[in-house]
Amino acid sequence: MNDNLLDAIALTIPIFQAPMAGVSTPAMAGAVSQAGGLGALGLGAATAEAAAQAIRATQALTSRPFNANFFCHRPAASDRDVERRWIERAAPLFTRFGAEPPVALDEIYTSFRADDAMLAVLLETRPTVASFHFGLPRPDQLAALRHAGIRLVASATSLAEARQIEQAGFDAVVAQGWEAGGHRSIFDTDTDDERLDTEALTRLLARQTRLPVIAAGGLMDGRDAARALSWGALAVQMGTAFIGCPESAADTAYRTRLTEGGDTTMTCVISGRPARCLSNPFTEWGRDIPSSAIPAYPFAYALGKALNAAAKAAGETGYGAQWSGTGARRARAMPAAELMARLAAEMGGRQTG
Repeated sequence: MNDNLLDAIALTIPIFQAPMAGVSTPAMAGAVSQAGGLGALGLGAATAEAAAQAIRATQALTSRPFNANFFCHRPAASDRDVERRWIERAAPLFTRFGAEPPVALDEIYTSFRADDAMLAVLLETRPTVASFHFGLPRPDQLAALRHAGIRLVASATSLAEARQIEQAGFDAVVAQGWEAGGHRSIFDTDTDDERLDTEALTRLLARQTRLPVIAAGGLMDGRDAARALSWGALAVQMGTAFIGCPESAADTAYRTRLTEGGDTTMTCVISGRPARCLSNPFTEWGRDIPSSAIPAYPFAYALGKALNAAAKAAGETGYGAQWSGTGARRARAMPAAELMARLAAEMGGRQTG
């Protein structure tokens, strides 16, 4: 794709809704796309069957383009000693909630790179855009997606990652700044994270790559969006801004903590990969634990999900993956279509088409 990305996917408002696995829904994606932006489904945690159902449900709600997002993490090698010690470390938390910790940890999510059933779903359903987090699909998968006419987007946290995305022939790059909620898209967690903020990363990628850049991280209203466009972004991506929408799958506790304006923290303790979350008892428990003691993603996530389920059963809601960007205090609860209209008005006419 070229600089006409927004024209190619028929956007009238240059706003991408972030995929947000576990929060985004067909209703949300459909509403955002119908309003002139690009809605999204976070399918990295879905089975191929569930992904197909979600894509078809969204296609039934809108004929406009939307984005289907997947995880491309390097398949983890299980380290049973690290996993056993992690279970032992967390056992007192389970005891507090009258539950037993898991006996062992499983690789609960399959990387798109190793999941050709998911590739088959995309080739059959053909959403307009497919995007990828944590890395890139295999070359043969990319070739098949391009042949199907699917537009390709990937997230980057650095210029080096963006250059990999550019060399792989992608149509656009999401510049994921340090302020962004949810998982860092860093390709290799064994390397140092440059921790570039959204403005610095967006300006860098706009200057140093030929790819259209989508700015993401800490952007909550139309004024933020207009400012990001001035950095050289073609569009902006917002996630936390949509959590409070009624179309969101976020539970009541998540929504409440968001409206209370809690602080956020970058943590590996929940899933095994760095992710920005609303500060809660689980993130506080893991605050001083070295990353070397935490099992690899997604093995650590298997324990995190089990602990959250045990805590919720006991009436405690502070142990979940309440992902949020640094702009959480400015979140607004309103239907997605209304929010899109508000964002467009706040942008002061910065629309396409």
